[in-house]
Amino acid sequence: MGSLDYRALAVLDAVASHGSFDKAALALGITQSAVSQRIKALEDASGRLLIIRGQPAVPTGLGQRLIVHHRNVKLMEASLDIDLGNSVSMPEIAIAIDADSLATWFPDTLPALLAPPRCQLDVRLADSDAALQMVRDGSVFGCVAAASTPADAAAATSVTPLGTLSYVCVATPVFAGHWFGDGFSREAVLLAPAVVGQHGLLARFLSEQLGMREPFPHHTLPVESARRACLQNNLAYGLMPQRLAAQALATDRLVNLLPGRTLDLPLSWHAWALDTPFTKLLSEQIIKAGRDYLD
Repeated sequence: MGSLDYRALAVLDAVASHGSFDKAALALGITQSAVSQRIKALEDASGRLLIIRGQPAVPTGLGQRLIVHHRNVKLMEASLDIDLGNSVSMPEIAIAIDADSLATWFPDTLPALLAPPRCQLDVRLADSDAALQMVRDGSVFGCVAAASTPADAAAATSVTPLGTLSYVCVATPVFAGHWFGDGFSREAVLLAPAVVGQHGLLARFLSEQLGMREPFPHHTLPVESARRACLQNNLAYGLMPQRLAAQALATDRLVNLLPGRTLDLPLSWHAWALDTPFTKLLSEQIIKAGRDYLD
């Protein structure tokens, strides 16, 4: 499609990020007409549709590839500015991570990244399947996700094992006494309300431990702190990272419904190969924090 118009690519990125032409215009400080003209010029040059007009406006496959290219060029330009001793505007790097990692070990990566600030982090909450898809389509630089299958390994340039996040199945003594007074059985699980976050983890645990395949009653809360509140307020049982549950278990505020049984989830860091000081530091810190915390 010839030489790329990087000002137009910045507009394309803004439309995809904000979900509309008018919001992109407001963020860029230009008119909506100018936004439309630059998108149309890009589409005319490529001969392809780049934005699907709707609510929200979303990029096509080629549009997303051009956005990824634009973001990578911005990161590399920032790296060159450092080498040349120029002032550097902080580049934005998007990553995807699950709620339990965000609530446990991921905050340990932040001091090295943000003090002093070296980049602008855009952390998106996603379970493993959604996070891997974000890496595949280029909407994030990298993600923390369950250890890859061979098919997953092709989705990102590099896959680095981090360790295993172990879960225990817990409830308050009051909840356990009411719903599981005769033990944590298949019959009781079909009646007791659970709380789940990352898709499929509790179902996998119940399948492994009780041989269950059928649906069970549950609430879905994507944020770990909300699930913890649900557990602590006698509203449900569910999985909790073992280290996060340790103090509550030690003080009898929670009980382990199947002592000695865990769900072990191997995690990996999936990332595109982009050799800039920002992406290198980000990957190094995520790998170090993950390996320091995880089993």
